Amino acid sequence: MITAGLRRAILAAAGRQDADPLLTPGPAPGSYTSSLPFRLASHDPRAAAVLAERLTAEPWIAAARVTGPGFVTVTVTHATLARLAIRIAHAGPACAESDALRGRTVPVPAAPRAGAADWPQARAALAGQLTARLAAAAGATVIFATERSGFPAPALPSRGPVAEAVAYAGPDAVRFALARMPPGGAPPDAAAIARHVLANPAYAVRYAHAAAAAVLRWAAALGTRPAGFTPRLLAEPGELALLDALSWLPERVAAAARRGRPDEFAGYLAELAARTIDTMSTTSFAKIPDIGSERLWLADAARTGLAAGLGLLGLAAPGRL
Repeated sequence: MITAGLRRAILAAAGRQDADPLLTPGPAPGSYTSSLPFRLASHDPRAAAVLAERLTAEPWIAAARVTGPGFVTVTVTHATLARLAIRIAHAGPACAESDALRGRTVPVPAAPRAGAADWPQARAALAGQLTARLAAAAGATVIFATERSGFPAPALPSRGPVAEAVAYAGPDAVRFALARMPPGGAPPDAAAIARHVLANPAYAVRYAHAAAAAVLRWAAALGTRPAGFTPRLLAEPGELALLDALSWLPERVAAAARRGRPDEFAGYLAELAARTIDTMSTTSFAKIPDIGSERLWLADAARTGLAAGLGLLGLAAPGRL
């Protein structure tokens, strides 16, 4: 995906394969800022200018410029950003993967025994399992506590306050709430995470996936499927914002794994869901028979990206709600 390719391009241009570009969002969709030159400046004060000059030689990069002392902001071409819709749809679950943590080793904690646990204990147990899942997707080598292959489904306590919340709100709502709970955060309210409203992130992420899936299902019922693709036809501000959010998926996976903070990735998924819902609610998607192929690709990409993210959290991606 874009951030994975940009990571490789920046490190190659800098002549460093042992560094992290530390990408952050730029000022517009399809722009990305790296602080790597700031850390190289002690060796070469011109590091940012040299890096920007080398990156502009890439045909998929529209501009690379120095922004502040030691920072370079790269803007990809509109076609590169738009075609991300096809790349994600074709990649499937692999759209969340990268090699950002290649060479690192991450242990997979043993699944906790079923039993009573309070919210902080359940959060800590789940966070360890999810961090390993995210790290594996970012290219790290994972070591299991016991001889087995694959990741177990994230377990939830069978007794205690968390189990009571599961009985009230359902396991997926509780898993997402636990995944989104930061260290030391307040326990979620079972009544709040059970609500089927878009203000509830535990519901909104699943709803967003179902909304994108519905667009494709209705279009297929009318005999329309994604086919040709003209990048310039994806140019609405909301569409570009959604593409930009999707472009960060592998980087957000790697960052959350690196910091041991799956709650940051769950928060990103909530933002991606909001972008998806906003876009699927626009007039461009209101009349299914009139939706062009490019927007069907975008709906497919949103569905695919959300499904990949939910899968990494051990959650189902419903096609209908």
